[in-house]
Amino acid sequence: MGVAGPFPGYAERPPGPVLDREGADRALARLGAEHEAIETSLLALQDHAGRRLLEGADLTGVTRERWAATEQSIALLWGYFEAYADALARARAVRARRRHPSRDDLLALTDLLHGRSVVVAHAAGRSAPAGGGPARLSERFTLEELVARMNDLYARSLDMVVASDSVWSALPARIDLLAAELHRTRSLAHSVGVRPGEHPAGDELDAITQELTTLRTQVVSDPLAFWLSGPGSSAPGGGRPDTTRYDRAARALEDVRREIEAVLAVRQDAEQRLGRLRDVLDRADRTLAEARAARGEVLAKIAASEVPAVSGPATVLQERLAAASDYRRRAQWHRLSPLLETLEAEAEEELLRARESLTAVTAPLAVRAELRGRLDAYRAKVTRHGLAEDPLLVERYDVARRMLWSAPCDLRVAAQAVRRYQDTAAELFAQDRAPGPEGAR
Repeated sequence: MGVAGPFPGYAERPPGPVLDREGADRALARLGAEHEAIETSLLALQDHAGRRLLEGADLTGVTRERWAATEQSIALLWGYFEAYADALARARAVRARRRHPSRDDLLALTDLLHGRSVVVAHAAGRSAPAGGGPARLSERFTLEELVARMNDLYARSLDMVVASDSVWSALPARIDLLAAELHRTRSLAHSVGVRPGEHPAGDELDAITQELTTLRTQVVSDPLAFWLSGPGSSAPGGGRPDTTRYDRAARALEDVRREIEAVLAVRQDAEQRLGRLRDVLDRADRTLAEARAARGEVLAKIAASEVPAVSGPATVLQERLAAASDYRRRAQWHRLSPLLETLEAEAEEELLRARESLTAVTAPLAVRAELRGRLDAYRAKVTRHGLAEDPLLVERYDVARRMLWSAPCDLRVAAQAVRRYQDTAAELFAQDRAPGPEGAR
């Protein structure tokens, strides 16, 4: 494809100063080392796993377009390399003619090594990718220009190959691992009755499955669509695979997995939780029954008092508890899990309401008990001060006691009687402590 141009006439003036023998030998040595490095790089690109995968893949999208251009670039690279090798061989042949090259030999070497002496012929209709202009049948280069052109083509070709290989090395394997985890999660979901159309988690598992299937197909056929080039990086393969969609699917699967584990936990301790629920509701019912009985007692024993009504048993919660037990018998764990969580909260609230109702209903009895205790306490204090036989205190004590121990009891009037007894006792205590004849009592 690429061939070196014919030797120029020795009479032509070479570009720049004519090389001497040492300069020519140094240039040939450098170009020879460069030739070996270029050949090694091209062979490595030819054997690169990514390039072999690209050759055998059914590509789509941006990867197909770039691979078509890259194939042309690789073909041009080999054509340029052949022209470079031919030019180097011709220069070595000139140098090998004599141990001490003549003036004409040095002129020829100078033109071969530094002049635009390399002509590369292109296949019909193919233009050099680096040029970006119209198609040309041939191009003329110096060896340095040819190396620069090869370096540019090689860098862009290697960048495309490495980027594709990086995506293929990273994403399909991770997608397969996530798909295996998805399969295990789906099996667990089916074991607890979580299926598409019956539970939101089942629908989510279906959506994740479709997303992973689509994602893997797209990654395999168009890897460059999932490549993020590194900002400011000129090195081939500078960048990273775009894992946004994979990460989103992984997070969604983790959320579903936690939900399935919660349903599994329900299956393991459902009987205990149902037993605790029954116990809480039974305590609430017993508390309400006690409140209803206390209300009847309050209405019979306390007069002129507003007693709040007591609600009946929580029949709705009992019905839902029966439904939960039915879910457990039928192993419908996905239905039982949210119902248990709601029932546990509502049962605790029902028990709290029952206790508050009992407290509100028995408040008048508590007030009467407090008044009785206060009256007896002052009676004992009066006795300690030797005033138990005081007629006024005896009279007021009897009045207060009769009100508190009779039914129905008027708490307001009874409280006033107790307060009068306390006030009278306090006055007598003060007189007893005062100096003088009256204090002698």
